[in-house]
Amino acid sequence: MSDDWRLRIELHHAGAAAELTELLDQSEDDLETSYHDRVALSRDGTQVFAYTGTRELAERVEELIRSLASAHDWEVEPELKHWHPTAEEWEDADKPLPAGDAASAAEHAELIARERAEVAAHGYPEFEVRVELPSHRDAVQLVTRLREEGLPNVHRWKYVLVGATDEDSAAALAQRLRGEAPAASTVTVEGTWKAVRAEQPFNPFSVFGGMAG
Repeated sequence: MSDDWRLRIELHHAGAAAELTELLDQSEDDLETSYHDRVALSRDGTQVFAYTGTRELAERVEELIRSLASAHDWEVEPELKHWHPTAEEWEDADKPLPAGDAASAAEHAELIARERAEVAAHGYPEFEVRVELPSHRDAVQLVTRLREEGLPNVHRWKYVLVGATDEDSAAALAQRLRGEAPAASTVTVEGTWKAVRAEQPFNPFSVFGGMAG
């Protein structure tokens, strides 16, 4: 899959990086039009990373970050990269993919478009299971298995996000994935920001209701 975009932001101060991450978490509602527009965030010291499925969304995140940085008088250095599956490394955003990867990307884009339409028709999940895997390849393998089972998910580099209707279903799914994912993986359950802000719950992923073990 070649739909991974990474925006790396250097802030030169760990406190500013932590505050920016929190502000971005709270801004998800302004960035997303469907669950498949999810932005995966991580922080490492003075750096914040935002992973998206499209360049357009990555550039919207960068625009938001520059606005927040201006308001807080932060000095930021954004860097946009695109994952190249053949080289298996992050490359410059404007470097074209090989023809084979481009065709694969187009096919994958069609799949994501269909899934976006399905999810947009129902709303957002209340909870999600976030799996951080050791590598991009491990994440692709997990995504493939989940989609073969018909379980909707969002893939962002080495992160996989899986929606759930309620906390119990999310906990059961997380327990299962801890047993299936590689040993170095991290599996957590969290409420989606959209669901926290929503006045009425949505249940687009009822398929998870019967999962356990």
